[in-house]
Amino acid sequence: MATVTVEVNGRSYAVGCADGQEERVAILARQFDTHVRQIAGDVGHVGDLRLFLMASLMLADELHEARQRLENGQGPVVEDGPKKAPPPPPGDGVAEALNAVAARIEKICQTI
Repeated sequence: MATVTVEVNGRSYAVGCADGQEERVAILARQFDTHVRQIAGDVGHVGDLRLFLMASLMLADELHEARQRLENGQGPVVEDGPKKAPPPPPGDGVAEALNAVAARIEKICQTI
């Protein structure tokens, strides 16, 4: 298992991941950091835990909407701005990583 250090909201975190997935985790962390910073700008400093929870919910909502669009045959949402990288091929560990993150968020929420 590899470890990659990522920065979210100005803090560094060591994250374990499958060997070879370090760059993917770094990319996902930068996307997450963008959401966290956007929320922090909107609501102010409410603590990292709540910012992370709110950003996670925002990302979960985006994922839910994307899945609904695909199920309805509407295709992905086209956004203005920089072109995003194509989605990773199935089975590369992203689903497992998302499930692990969801489980960690649920565990954290239970302590709030």
